[in-house]
Amino acid sequence: MASEKSPLTNGVHQIETFQLGPHTVPRVFGGLWQMSSPAWGTAPRSKIIKQFKKHVDAGFTAFDMADHYGDAEVVFGKFRSSQPNPESIFCATKYCIFQPIAITKEVVEANIAQRAKRTNGVDLLQFHWQDYNDKQYIQALKYIEEDERVKVVGLCNFDTERTKEIAEAGVKVVSNQVQFSLIDSRPIFAMGEVCQKYDIKLLTYGTLCGGLIADKWLGQAAPDLYSESFTPSQRKYFEAINVWGGWDLFQELLQVLSVIGAKYKVSISNVATRWVLDFPYVGAVIVGCRMGVSDHSDENMACFGWTLDQGDREAIDKVLAKSKREDMFKDMGDCGAEYR
Repeated sequence: MASEKSPLTNGVHQIETFQLGPHTVPRVFGGLWQMSSPAWGTAPRSKIIKQFKKHVDAGFTAFDMADHYGDAEVVFGKFRSSQPNPESIFCATKYCIFQPIAITKEVVEANIAQRAKRTNGVDLLQFHWQDYNDKQYIQALKYIEEDERVKVVGLCNFDTERTKEIAEAGVKVVSNQVQFSLIDSRPIFAMGEVCQKYDIKLLTYGTLCGGLIADKWLGQAAPDLYSESFTPSQRKYFEAINVWGGWDLFQELLQVLSVIGAKYKVSISNVATRWVLDFPYVGAVIVGCRMGVSDHSDENMACFGWTLDQGDREAIDKVLAKSKREDMFKDMGDCGAEYR
């Protein structure tokens, strides 16, 4: 599952892709979790569809959603079915079990049927299971794997121990969706090694900390957590920044990223995304899309066609060495532990 890098062509960034089972997909997915609440902003359906089309035309043909992201699956499904080549648009959705349940083949099939109907076809079904003490998650995954409506199977917020357990139980999973950024780098401590051993790619979210790792925040004072303009994602990641090392150290990180960005003529966000993409076990970064509200597809294209050199990484590492990122792994637990 090695990624394929396309060099800059006449100064224009080209989409990078990688393999998920039989699918060739871009290394940046559009994340639709912001359609789960009006707190991220709202837009007319026509404007949302228009923005979907712009993403696809640019080559960003993969979208990530879930059974609990409001009407994201329905809106995506309607857009996809209206396109001349719907099979070229990749659907990654989720089957999430948060409460105790008796797993049967019928229960699993019913959920898959709903996902398939709403999205107009499930390419990747990512499974989340809340209670590790209930081992039914392995049987549930086997039922998912058997269902012909699901092209490939992935995990969502599983830790290293259970990811390894599932792989060794014979379930073929191609991905695990976890939080991964310069602020939350827990995957480097254990998850990455297991992913490489079992040919599993990480699909990462939170990579830009809700938009806080961006040029607009360089040189700025710590924001007001309760400002109306602050999104739910930004509140979550602002707290993570404080645990990681605080706003002053974060500003030091942004300054280093800005210098590197100037070198490659890209943004701070592009450098932060590239830092994650350069790990061999990372397949794609999932960037939140406020469809119809704001559009960063042009900027996201600049993540491609280049890579950080040793000097860049050393400069970043000097800042990270001052942070509490190892303590975050010890205190928060492995990937996904913050949700359990």
